Amino acid sequence: QVRLVESGGGFVYPGSSLSLRCDYSGIIFSQYSLGWFRQAPGKQREWLATITSGGAENYADSVKGRFTIARDKAVNALYLQLNRLRPEDTGVYYCNAQIAEFRGPQDYWGRGTQVTIPS
Repeated sequence: QVRLVESGGGFVYPGSSLSLRCDYSGIIFSQYSLGWFRQAPGKQREWLATITSGGAENYADSVKGRFTIARDKAVNALYLQLNRLRPEDTGVYYCNAQIAEFRGPQDYWGRGTQVTIPS
């Protein structure tokens, strides 16, 4: 059973940094990607960054150059470093695993962690 648990959110002022962590478990297939999404109040969930099982990274234009995704396979953890935070970065940040299973690609989600940057 795939499990994703986010941590590290909080309240910080504009220009500050935060580091989010996602502890994952239960991934038994070799082809997968791990990513971060964000949902701002009243908006749809948006994709932020992805890292594949091969280590390739991709970022949304809105966070490129400010956010960095990383993974530590030794401890099954995914990270998102958030720098130069802006009020529009406020939202619930979700960890995602997209796994190529025998039954087809499957999406798994954590419960999210709240990040708040006041205007």
